[in-house]
Amino acid sequence: MTISHRTLGTGAHKVLVLHDWFGTSAAWGPFLDHLDPEEFTYAFLDYRGYGERRAVAGEFTLAEIAADALALADQLGWGTFSVVGHSMGGKAAQRLLVQAPARVRKLVGVTPVPAGAYPLEGDAYDLFHGAAQSPASRRAILDLVTGHRACARWLDAMTERSVAGSRPEAFAAYLTDWTTQDFAAEVAGSTLPVKVFVGEHDLALTAEAMRSTWLAHYPHAELDVLPNSGHYPMHEIPVAFATALEGFLHA
Repeated sequence: MTISHRTLGTGAHKVLVLHDWFGTSAAWGPFLDHLDPEEFTYAFLDYRGYGERRAVAGEFTLAEIAADALALADQLGWGTFSVVGHSMGGKAAQRLLVQAPARVRKLVGVTPVPAGAYPLEGDAYDLFHGAAQSPASRRAILDLVTGHRACARWLDAMTERSVAGSRPEAFAAYLTDWTTQDFAAEVAGSTLPVKVFVGEHDLALTAEAMRSTWLAHYPHAELDVLPNSGHYPMHEIPVAFATALEGFLHA
């Protein structure tokens, strides 16, 4: 199966980029304009049920995302590469690391979900599990994770793109998988260079949550708390985020 994707750049350092639960390969915002196309080659994957692969059948799991990402790397002729994962994509990136640890140069989690289970309870469970069928729930989640700071126009546009860019059954299945899967023991102790970015205004995936999960799992992990940002630094602070990301990849 040929895996459709988007690429940016022609540089020697190859980077696989995995999007969030709401996003697609086309939803990375204005920060793409500030990436270095001469040092890096970025490949942006759509998950099954999303974006250009919206009609592709699948089980809609993190393991499937990881397998497709590795297949894309093979398709591109990449032996080793770095991996950047946003939110749910951060957990999928760790699943990829479990499946092919020798191929990953560096790992970046952007406001990322940890490798352990992420239980939702009460109102949070109802909100998240209702989001597959409810645009209003998706909008409320976007408002929450950006710290109730984003304008209505941005929230509306992000909600519309999310609904248009994903199949409801895929959206629901990925949620079940990323909240229940626990493979923390399989990544714990990895000496890979790891960078974790979290927005200071993210009310869900906080710096405290990163210190007790990502930084506990990876002894060489670094945490960067991004000022004036919530869950979407690629939209909220694009220049600063592109600079910080490539600073780590380049080092």
